[in-house]
Amino acid sequence: MIEFRLDSHSGVPTYLQLVHQVKQALRLGMLQPRDQLPTVKEVVATLAINPNTVLKAYRELDHEGLVVGRRGQGTFVAVQDSAAPPDRSRLAASLAHWIRQAQNAGCDQDDIAALFATATHEAFGRRAV
Repeated sequence: MIEFRLDSHSGVPTYLQLVHQVKQALRLGMLQPRDQLPTVKEVVATLAINPNTVLKAYRELDHEGLVVGRRGQGTFVAVQDSAAPPDRSRLAASLAHWIRQAQNAGCDQDDIAALFATATHEAFGRRAV
């Protein structure tokens, strides 16, 4: 089950942080079709946020077709028609190796994030930030 985290300094609305975390967990295979998301009550108790915030995030995910709410049962990852996501374990291992190399070269977390963001934007044909 996913464990949500909030970054109060990110400037990203709380409900969007929850949405982004679910999407990332789906991309990484940490959430599978039919997995249950934490209940609104569980998220509220863990993060000390308004229940309407959690409901808004879950509604957004439902609207995008990523989850399905079942009255009285909870919210579940939707079954997608597409093929299973590719195994990304080798890519993750390569990225972890690259991060260690960057750290050994004297880069801190912000330097690494900036390098990654620039490379990502360039690879997808966008202007670097």
